[in-house]
Amino acid sequence: MKTLKNISLLFLATLALTSCSNDDNNSEVQLPPSAAQFANIRETALENLTQHFTMTAGTGTVTLTSAKGVTIMINGNCLTKNGNPVTGAVDIEYVELFDKGHMLTTNKPTMGLMPNGDKNLLISGGEFYINATQGGQQLAITCNMVLLVPSNLTENAIDMAMTLWDGNIDNPENLVWEEATPGTGGPQGGGVGFEQNSYYVSFGNFGWSNVDRFYSDPRPKTTLLASVPNGYDNTNCAIYLSYDGEGQNALAKLDTYNPTTKKFSEHYGQIPIGLQCHVIFVTEENGQWRYAIKGVTVAANDEYTFTLGETTVGSEAQLVAAINAIQ
Repeated sequence: MKTLKNISLLFLATLALTSCSNDDNNSEVQLPPSAAQFANIRETALENLTQHFTMTAGTGTVTLTSAKGVTIMINGNCLTKNGNPVTGAVDIEYVELFDKGHMLTTNKPTMGLMPNGDKNLLISGGEFYINATQGGQQLAITCNMVLLVPSNLTENAIDMAMTLWDGNIDNPENLVWEEATPGTGGPQGGGVGFEQNSYYVSFGNFGWSNVDRFYSDPRPKTTLLASVPNGYDNTNCAIYLSYDGEGQNALAKLDTYNPTTKKFSEHYGQIPIGLQCHVIFVTEENGQWRYAIKGVTVAANDEYTFTLGETTVGSEAQLVAAINAIQ
């Protein structure tokens, strides 16, 4: 009987271990995404916003109208390929960003380069990407393109402080906007003019351009730090800031990461103490976005910590809606 009892106990113990093993196998373990997976979800967001046009080169100025109502004017007589004039059908790619939700998903925050090399928040009148190809070959342009941008896409009134900025993507992870020197925005100069209800934007280079002005706040400034869950770093997640009260057309980013401390930072010291804002953590999970949003009032040398338990998984549309709901 003792032997039978021991066999029974051994059977029950084995069953318990098997049950625990099955529970462990069935439990969901959250693995951080790879850098490629995080890059891919951003690239998909950009592709979703890319508009495609076809125009005929060699027939003078062609006028196109974007999905948001921006008028795009390109002189097809100025298009060249390998230095030679182009004729025939030309493919135009165009992106327009007017809200912080889409600025976030495409990783195009409004961070402008200051004269001393630091970065500060910009208030945007629109971010734009234009490119032209023919048969898959890159084209160049020898005269200026023009955008007529309705001011009500970002604000109801014209902001006379807006100027032209170029997007520097030498570091694709951290696009920075550099103010165009007056008169150097293209072969015929360039810049931002003002009509009754529109910005008249003139520039002569394919790529990213922006209508912007620096954010200004007289309060004392500080730096911020943010910690993210284990396994996450600047290759597979990002931290952004949305300033309360600045509408839809501004988004800052904590664009530096210290691999020793494993913290993100805004190390330029440009965040106003007392600022009410929202700190946003984003990453990828199985083709969707995982994110968390914290409302804070900035104190000197603040540090914010994100855990996976406070995150939400959702679609691109859900994330954009959540970011744009921040006021």
